[in-house]
Amino acid sequence: MAKKSEFVEYLLELLSDFGNIRSRAMFGGYGIYRDDLMFGLVADDQLYLKVDEENRATFEEEGAEPFIYVKNGQPMAMSYYLVPENALDNPMEMQHWAQLAYDAALRSKKPKKKKR
Repeated sequence: MAKKSEFVEYLLELLSDFGNIRSRAMFGGYGIYRDDLMFGLVADDQLYLKVDEENRATFEEEGAEPFIYVKNGQPMAMSYYLVPENALDNPMEMQHWAQLAYDAALRSKKPKKKKR
C-alpha cells in the first residue's frame, strides 16, 4: 500500500476534530472525505476545498484561486478553491473553511433515484 504524503497526513491531523476524516489517492493527488463525502482535493501538496454558488465569493474574498487542470489542451476550472493559507496553521480556522466546503459538497450531492 502506498504511503500517504506528509502533507496529507498533516491535513488529516489538522482536521481530526472535524469528524470522520479520511483521504483516498486519486489521479496523482488525494481526495479528502468526511463520512464518505469528498469536500477537499490535494494536488501538488496544496489543499483545495469544495465551492458552489453559495460559498464561492467567500473564498474569492480571501484571494483563493480555483483548481485548474488541462483537458485536450484547454484549462478547466473545477469547483474546488485553494484554502486560505492562514487556515493551514490553525485548526479552528481550518474547521471553519472545511465546514463551508462540506456544506457545499452536501448541497451538490445528487439525490438517489427511487427504485420502482
